[in-house]
This record gives sequence, C-alpha cells and structure tokens, in this order.
Amino acid sequence: MSVSVAARARAGSVSLVVAGVLWGTGGLAGSLLSERAGLHPLAVAAYRLLLGGAFAVLFLWATGRLRALPRTRAAVVRLLLAGVLLGLFQACYFAAVSLTSVSIATMTTIGSVPVFVALATAVALRRAPRLPTVVSIAGALLGLVLLRWSPDGAGEGWETIAGLAFALGAGAGFATLTLATGKPVEGLDPLRTTAFGCLLGGVALLPAALWFGAAVPLNADVLALAVYLGAVPTALAYAAYFRGLANSHPVLAALSALLEPLTAAVLAAVLLGERLGVAGWCGAALLVAAIGVSYWRPER
Repeated sequence: MSVSVAARARAGSVSLVVAGVLWGTGGLAGSLLSERAGLHPLAVAAYRLLLGGAFAVLFLWATGRLRALPRTRAAVVRLLLAGVLLGLFQACYFAAVSLTSVSIATMTTIGSVPVFVALATAVALRRAPRLPTVVSIAGALLGLVLLRWSPDGAGEGWETIAGLAFALGAGAGFATLTLATGKPVEGLDPLRTTAFGCLLGGVALLPAALWFGAAVPLNADVLALAVYLGAVPTALAYAAYFRGLANSHPVLAALSALLEPLTAAVLAAVLLGERLGVAGWCGAALLVAAIGVSYWRPER
C-alpha cells in the first residue's frame, strides 16, 4: 500500500470515528430538546435534518462553494437518494421507538446496519467476509445487546413485531445510504451531499412533524440545543461520515456507527447519572474491542 493510500485510509478511519462519537452526543441533545420544547421525536428529527442542511448550505455559501454545485444527472440522483434514505431512516427509527422502546429500537436498528452491509457486500463481491470481520460484527452485536438491552416499555404482540420491522427498515435504509454514497460523484463532495441530503430528508419529514406539532418556545436553552443538534451531530457528523466512506470499506463504516449508542450510553452515565451496571460496562468494552478489531484488520 502506497503512503498516500495509507494516509487516506487513516484519515477516513478518523472521520468515521468522529462521526460515530458526534452522533452519540446528538442522542442526548435530541432527548433534551424533545423534553424542554415538548416536541414529538419526529419533529425533532425534522428540525435536526433541516437545521443541519441549512448550516451546511450557509457554510458552502460563505466559502463560495455553493456556485460550483454540479448539475449533472448523477449528482441530482445522489442527492435525491441521500435525502430519501435519511428521511426514511429517521421515520422508521422513531416509529420503532413508539412501538417498542428506545433501547430495543436502537439495538435493532444500529445492530442490523453492519449485518446488512456485510451481506450486501458479500453478494456483490461473490465472496464471504473475512474472519476478522465476522468476529467484529458478532462481538459488536453482543456488546450492543449488553449495553442497550432493556425490555421496559416494549409493546406486546403485533406492536413488538411491527416495531422490530420498522427498526430493521431503518437499519436497511442506513445500510443502503452507506453503500450508495461510498462511490464518489464528480463535483459532489461530502459537505454538499450532507447539505442537500439533509435538507431533502427534513422536507420529507416536515408534514409528519407539523401534524404532531412543531412549535418551539423561543427560550435560550431550547434554541441552543436546536443549533447544536443541527450543527454538530448532524451537519458536521454526516459530512465526516461521507468523507470517511470515500476511503474506507462500507463494513468498517457501518461498524463505526456503533460508536453512537456507545457514546450516548457513556454520556448518560457520566452527565445524567444513569447506571449502566456490570453488563452495560462489559458491553461497552466489548463494543470498543470489536470496533478495534475492525480497524486493525479491515476488509479490503
């Protein structure tokens, strides 16, 4: 491997780690925003995508890069696809939360992403994943179960089945986003993809958000949370993720997304006093080890 290729691979890995950690802070910020503003989770998701897209567009405008936006068919298709998949991911995830619980929905959604990506990649390449990849995915899933599993609030009967179906739909949507945006489109960098993908996804969620109520009190703390949610764990995190995808294997990117629930759980324990327990901390350690193996012996 040449020095330039190795350097790009390391930069891509760093970008993926940054994205996963920043997404984890978004869970806490979104929860606080929903609580203090009295917003339905779908309204929070719509605001998150719309504000994230708006901040990214403003940055593009301020740096003079908005005028260079490509108008090719490939660029338009990529942006529409990113917007639809981001909106689908958010809508299915919150539907799963409403039918089961945050823990079960998160575990099923995030845990299914590397599985979907690994299976799709294996079919496309006509070869099974390497043993380190299989070990990483298995260890990550077990760690996620130990970290996030809590049956409290889960529905019963058809609600649980429907909730799991929505969670798997959310996982499939994010896996498709990971696979579809991995190949670069000429003139369409990660920030442009983030900007217009988030805007389109937010517009897709806006009717549901308005239905459930999207009024926000003009309080300083609420506005600060909204700005942070849109700027950091959305605009910055998705830009980092799309940048990392350009130089990393899709399975590695999908496993990096597992840093989101890990970061959220640790922040909740440190800042909110929530107890993880022995099983939770064991799950966190196992997740870190599994992700470490995926970076140590990545798929090529």
